[in-house]
Amino acid sequence: MRASYMPSIPPITKNILIINTGFFIIIWFLKMRGIELTNILGLHYISSPYFKPFQIFTYQFIHGSFFHLLFNMFGLYIFGSQLERVWGEKRYLLFYLICVAGSAIFLFITDAISIYRITGSINPLSYSDVLPESIIEIYLKVTIGSSGAIMGLLAAFAMLFPNTEMFILFIPFPVKAKYLAIGYGLIELYQGIANRSGDNIAHFAHVGGLLFGFLLVLYWNKTNRNTFY
Repeated sequence: MRASYMPSIPPITKNILIINTGFFIIIWFLKMRGIELTNILGLHYISSPYFKPFQIFTYQFIHGSFFHLLFNMFGLYIFGSQLERVWGEKRYLLFYLICVAGSAIFLFITDAISIYRITGSINPLSYSDVLPESIIEIYLKVTIGSSGAIMGLLAAFAMLFPNTEMFILFIPFPVKAKYLAIGYGLIELYQGIANRSGDNIAHFAHVGGLLFGFLLVLYWNKTNRNTFY
């Protein structure tokens, strides 16, 4: 028998990996046959006629490209595996789902604020028949991917293992997890506020996942400050 130097993937993380990969293959297969599920399972703005409550959870399973899926699943493996071993299956799954929903909720809030600042209402259809292009873009966009949840895992990992050194693509030296989480959060926040034309990344969904992950770990560890050092 050959010895294995790679730790096995814990069950919840493994199942999330399998489900996301399976969804990607099925959606690609159906799309090749003219059946599009992204608009059904992807997350729409809350006042959109296309919004359905189940999208708050199903949007995580839709990825726009193989590299989108690969990047998220790599993050899930790196951060999620260790967190599941520390927390156990139930708490880890609860944390993951809260980050998924929290990411969507935070995106709703920031989108509603952007719409309200221009229209005076969170429902743009009550403003005018002719809407600014920026409002139309928010109203019609579809958010997909598990990046928000992965950012939540990053936040938790950074809080529990702050001084773990990690190598990041294009950075020739290791970065501690706590600085990685802070850096990613600031970059996503800046890009979300900048709101550059043509940028189709839901930066505030990423910030929301990071924020909910941080707050949840903070709550769970409120009587154990040693985990933050």
